[in-house]
Amino acid sequence: MFTKKNQTERSQEEFHQLTVPAFGYELIRYTFLKDILGKDYQSILYWGGKNIARKYPLKSIEEVVHFFEKSGLGQISLMKENKNEMVFQLTSDLIANRFERNVDYSYQLEAGFLAEQLQNILEKEAEAMELQQKKTKSVLITVKWE
Repeated sequence: MFTKKNQTERSQEEFHQLTVPAFGYELIRYTFLKDILGKDYQSILYWGGKNIARKYPLKSIEEVVHFFEKSGLGQISLMKENKNEMVFQLTSDLIANRFERNVDYSYQLEAGFLAEQLQNILEKEAEAMELQQKKTKSVLITVKWE
């Protein structure tokens, strides 16, 4: 049955429908943040990603995949899993474009976000590291726990 949505629900749906030009996103994420954070850029991005995950707790890998796509971080897929680690591949047109432009980019925000989400899902301390794959224009993020 059709139900009337309240103003907050409509506003949230409309917010999720908005898009931002990649150039503006890159100006803030790469140029501005890198300049103001300086040498601590990567570590602050990592902890920032963990902080975002705490504000948007997810319950499953499927929810994490959906969040990455919805937030514009890219398409993430589980490539390998064993007892103490998971390896994810992150791709998007924007990531491929960064490789084509030969931009020195950090994916520590995504790594921190993923580490914190998996820590909550698995209920084990987790850390993540990124490995950029120029050949495939993708990023591997390995999350490890004990």
